[in-house]
Amino acid sequence: MKTLSLIASGAAVLFSTMAFADSHADVDPAVTARQAHMQLYAHNLGILGGMAQGKIDYNPEMAQTAADNFLALANISQATYWPEGTAEGTKAKPEIWDNMDDFMSKADDLAFEAEAMADAAGTDLASLQGAMQGLGGTCSACHREYRIRDN
Repeated sequence: MKTLSLIASGAAVLFSTMAFADSHADVDPAVTARQAHMQLYAHNLGILGGMAQGKIDYNPEMAQTAADNFLALANISQATYWPEGTAEGTKAKPEIWDNMDDFMSKADDLAFEAEAMADAAGTDLASLQGAMQGLGGTCSACHREYRIRDN
């Protein structure tokens, strides 16, 4: 099931990236790809976080699907998303390129926590909530250091 989710998520990223790229030809394709990837993270995290916060009724099947999707996304290599000089006009801080090893290690941390979420999400609400702390923490750790905050 996880392999199928990985393939489906990869295809979704590819097709959404292609559609977005066609309409934004002047944007670097790597930027387009990473932004699409982050939007897919946000979509699935929104489902999981909404359930964890009680804003969405807990549904084990939906939670498991979102967690599996998130895990698949976390296991797609982002190595080609971050070419030097692609911070301008994005939320990426230039510090990413000065600390690429640390930045990529945070991606590894995210994959680890995504695995924990995939193991917990469909079990029960309390398990999802427990896993959400670790997953949200890894997102926050990276955003704190490497993402320009929305005002």
